[in-house]
Amino acid sequence: MRGKSKIKLGKETKKDMVDKIKKYFLNAREEELGDLAAGLILEFVIEELAPEFYNQGIYDSYEYMNERVEDLLSIQRY
Repeated sequence: MRGKSKIKLGKETKKDMVDKIKKYFLNAREEELGDLAAGLILEFVIEELAPEFYNQGIYDSYEYMNERVEDLLSIQRY
């Protein structure tokens, strides 16, 4: 997923995320970020970090489904 992000966010969602980044920096670091800086941080997270979160979610779902299939197979009658 290098290059152009495949994750598309709606305008309101993106604005809310930018606002949360700005609030975090203000509260945690006492730094005021503008919309541009917070937007760039958001783009970095989407481009560089989100794929790892996505892949972990896929793996966790896979593990969960495997456990459920094993549960289902355990009730077989012979």
